[in-house]
Amino acid sequence: MNDYIQTILLFIIVSSSSLFAQNTITLDSTILTEREVAIGIQVPWEIIYGPDDHLWVTEKRGRVLRIEPESGNTTTVLNIQSIVESGSEPGLLGMALHPDFEATPHVFLAYTYVEGGFNTSEKLVRYTWNETELVDGIDILTGIDAGGIHNGSRLLISTDNKILMTTGDVGSANNSQDMSNLNGKLLRINLDGSIPEDNPMPGSYIYSYGHRNSQGLAYGPNGLLYSSEHGAQSSDEFNIIEAGRNYGWPNVEGACNTNTEINFCETFDVKEPLGEYSPCVGVNGICYYNHAAIPEWEGKMLMAVLGGFVKDPRISVLELSDDGLSVLDEKQYFDDYGRLRDVCVNPNNGAIFFATNGNNYPSSGPNRIIEYRNLGSGVSNDDLIPADQFIKIYPNPISSGALLKISFSESFIGQTFDIIAFTGETVSTISIENTEMNVQLPQMPIGNYYLKASNKNGTITQKIIVQ
Repeated sequence: MNDYIQTILLFIIVSSSSLFAQNTITLDSTILTEREVAIGIQVPWEIIYGPDDHLWVTEKRGRVLRIEPESGNTTTVLNIQSIVESGSEPGLLGMALHPDFEATPHVFLAYTYVEGGFNTSEKLVRYTWNETELVDGIDILTGIDAGGIHNGSRLLISTDNKILMTTGDVGSANNSQDMSNLNGKLLRINLDGSIPEDNPMPGSYIYSYGHRNSQGLAYGPNGLLYSSEHGAQSSDEFNIIEAGRNYGWPNVEGACNTNTEINFCETFDVKEPLGEYSPCVGVNGICYYNHAAIPEWEGKMLMAVLGGFVKDPRISVLELSDDGLSVLDEKQYFDDYGRLRDVCVNPNNGAIFFATNGNNYPSSGPNRIIEYRNLGSGVSNDDLIPADQFIKIYPNPISSGALLKISFSESFIGQTFDIIAFTGETVSTISIENTEMNVQLPQMPIGNYYLKASNKNGTITQKIIVQ
């Protein structure tokens, strides 16, 4: 038996053993299987499946990560922690990739920073991907007011190649109705930072207004643009965005259903939400699921939910009417992962990925990237070929003090790996001397841990369940 076949068989055995540690959920006729892609991420905010078949992730503290989704290998492609003003809500937030990324490898980022030594502001910056890192940051739009709360900052490239950027009211509700102020708005911006000539308000970036703090933005059926928006104590919203429309805040919360609100809505042509959540649940990143791999979700909107006042985090699957103008039904999944910040879809195999933000506001670790996938759809033999950079562990789950078998790619020989508790404490640090190692675990309390190893190619993490 040659070395290649031995490697393939080992990989299959390890992968099969690892499946016993994975959760599954069953829909009507589809089984989705969990896989931990990356663990220990520092407050992920935006997660995008890029045209390069990698996950792109922003961390609020100021890093952009690029993750190979099969192996979980994670590299830092930008670190601007020294200039990002981060905290409970500000930080490095929204991200968008150029629609023709292969020919024009531009990445757009929105983040908060301190201007003039004391004023917190927000800017939109364009970077260039050089196949290794993001370089040559160029300011596209600067000087937007920012603050400790309500900074918005979800980004999306429109179907006509404009940048759409949400901004929050930064805690000053009157900003949202002030047309001389860019806060509490959805902005529409040319890729070079100029104002589109066909914007609804000539000479202004403003595309829609009367928003409180929109943190989800996606296209759905029939080319309709949707957003999710945080309310105050009540009335989180799921909206259709129309050019030039007023969305009511702070004069209207949710639907126009009081005498004062009705008068304001009639006078200022307020667009009411398709969906309303009271008390607030913390609606967040949204994406349209349009893949046959999960037929129960095809043609529906996925929405990450932080949990809000009712402590009910989840992914909501919203069924829309054929014209996309109303929400017919909502089903809820993945309610035991803590606060969920964003969700995206692998367009090749229909897998979904979501980013966790811990169990408590603003975040607690370890933050993770989780995949759920229909293994019976779009699986080819190529999925069994190990990557150049990988780590596999078995058995998993494992008993405390038992023998853990670990398979490393050669790239890790000479490095070390850590076993870390989900509470953050490092349990063990061990040298990697061979591609196959048997490691005697110390006596550890029952719970969740993860293995973490790094080399010049990146970092890989693997969950370990001790039972």
